Amino acid sequence: MSYLNKNIIERIDEKLIELEKLRPISSSLVRKLQQLFALEMTYNSNAIEGNSLTQKETFLIINEGLTIKGKPLRDHLEVKDHYEALDYLYDFIKRDKRQTFSEVTLRSLHQIVLKDTEPLEAGRYRTGNVIITGSVHNPPEATEVSYQMSELTGWIKKNKNKLHIIELAAIVHHKIAFIHPFFDGNGRTARLVMNLLLMQSGFPMVIILRNDRKKYYNTLSKADKGDYIPFVRFIAQAAERSLNIYLKTLIPSKSKKYLTLSELEKLTPYTAKYLNLLSRLGKIEAHKEGRNWVISLDAVKRYQSGRQRNRGGGRNR
Repeated sequence: MSYLNKNIIERIDEKLIELEKLRPISSSLVRKLQQLFALEMTYNSNAIEGNSLTQKETFLIINEGLTIKGKPLRDHLEVKDHYEALDYLYDFIKRDKRQTFSEVTLRSLHQIVLKDTEPLEAGRYRTGNVIITGSVHNPPEATEVSYQMSELTGWIKKNKNKLHIIELAAIVHHKIAFIHPFFDGNGRTARLVMNLLLMQSGFPMVIILRNDRKKYYNTLSKADKGDYIPFVRFIAQAAERSLNIYLKTLIPSKSKKYLTLSELEKLTPYTAKYLNLLSRLGKIEAHKEGRNWVISLDAVKRYQSGRQRNRGGGRNR
């Protein structure tokens, strides 16, 4: 079964091929991009889970070793541990991109994520049952965790050549969150594992933005009920955003100009509201910059051309 629209897959694959053609990238630029993405990933992944530090404060802790007055010690430790987990991730992939994901890798990532905040639980499957606040999903009994995680590694081996890597990585992310194998740190660890699979296939780090937290949890909830399409599409949009940032950095002279929806409303037959809907549904090439969707004029023209082959134009509302 395919969870992504063919057009989305083709568009993302084309950008990944374009990125591959630019390799090898200078080591200094690689380090700069990795540091940029690691900072953004650390801030957003922790913020989704309730960490109170801002992105600037996260930067100061990582790069300057500062302590932020009035902010909890735990929040500082979460930043340091998550950033260290990303170092482990980069080293893991650098050693051998073909390394197979395993429970050992999962538990190693979790061990680093909780190293300084919950050292007794770090890297260990939960021994008791849990309830996820705000969710109707009840994770499996603690006695089932080890078996279900073993089943997950088998599922990955069985499906890694059947699904597009974005589909595979997104579903693995959901399955880890669904099993909830640890008392704490499941979300951060699931996002790290998802990135491990994607980065092994050449993708830049994929970041789920704090501003998209509500949509992130909503689509995860739908996946809990067996509807994976919204969540996979959500992850695909995040992956495309990362590809766009890399390509814009590496070939700025050729990069597309992205416009806000209100700007495009003045240049196209479509309202900003309609363009927002197309963006959220993944029917048009779009990504978020901050809180706002942006789209290139070429992408709108391609969408318009496709519609006009089937029916006439006219302003959409």
